[in-house]
Amino acid sequence: MSETSTHNELRAVEIADNIYWVGYTDRKSAMQCNPYLIIDGEEAVVIDGGSRPDFPTVMMKILSTGIAPSAIAALIYQHYDPDLCGSVPHFEDIISRRDLKIIASKSDHMFIRHYSVSSTLVSLDELDHQFRFSSGRALRFIPTPYAHNAGSYTTFDERSGVLFSSDLFGSYGVEWNLFMELSPECRDCNDYDRCPTEKPLCPIPDILRFHRKIFPSERALRFALEQMARAPFSMIAPQHGRIIREARDIEVVWQRLATLTGIGIDGLLGKRCEFDLDYMNSRRR
Repeated sequence: MSETSTHNELRAVEIADNIYWVGYTDRKSAMQCNPYLIIDGEEAVVIDGGSRPDFPTVMMKILSTGIAPSAIAALIYQHYDPDLCGSVPHFEDIISRRDLKIIASKSDHMFIRHYSVSSTLVSLDELDHQFRFSSGRALRFIPTPYAHNAGSYTTFDERSGVLFSSDLFGSYGVEWNLFMELSPECRDCNDYDRCPTEKPLCPIPDILRFHRKIFPSERALRFALEQMARAPFSMIAPQHGRIIREARDIEVVWQRLATLTGIGIDGLLGKRCEFDLDYMNSRRR
């Protein structure tokens, strides 16, 4: 599969047993959005369902798995951005269940209400930070506050070991592949300005640039990584960019993010951290 593969055919991609990528690529914005479908017996959930314009693509891929829309018991939204939540009313209409749950952090409810029409909004606290299928299978919710908004969280599937990381571990980039595949020499390289082996594409700079732009601060990112590290995951499935399934690749990207500087306000202000009160006082004189 080439790095420029778009995966825009109308079929889902199974990334783990009965876990499907049902996403799409927006080349105009260099943004790959990754909704996911988890099927457990006769039940299913959708994680970060996607934007309004791309709903037909997402739903066609969901249908390609053979699951009926009415089997979807919950829509999980790990933050409230429109590229995740814009299609909420379309999902509600086609699922057509009175007991459909929309799961999100309590602080995000005020924003998601602007998308939702009829479903019950449920907070992580109400669910004791987990969703259980009828089989007993658990999805565990891991709060990652301010990564990138106050109510952000990630979702860990205990059965498969997949960590759905929302914007964490995401990236920008026109050139894209669904799965990250770093070569051995890439794992040891820190020269992102000029590839020593002259490879046409390195995914790491796209990841670093994304985190510097989207996340508010270095402390927020590092705290989120600390929280995520408590889950025994074996795959990271972000909401943007590439899925990381090789342990060595996860370790490389994790290390790069854990030591990343110049994120958000820290990149804008540098070492300056205090407001100049003397300047404001001088204006009143």
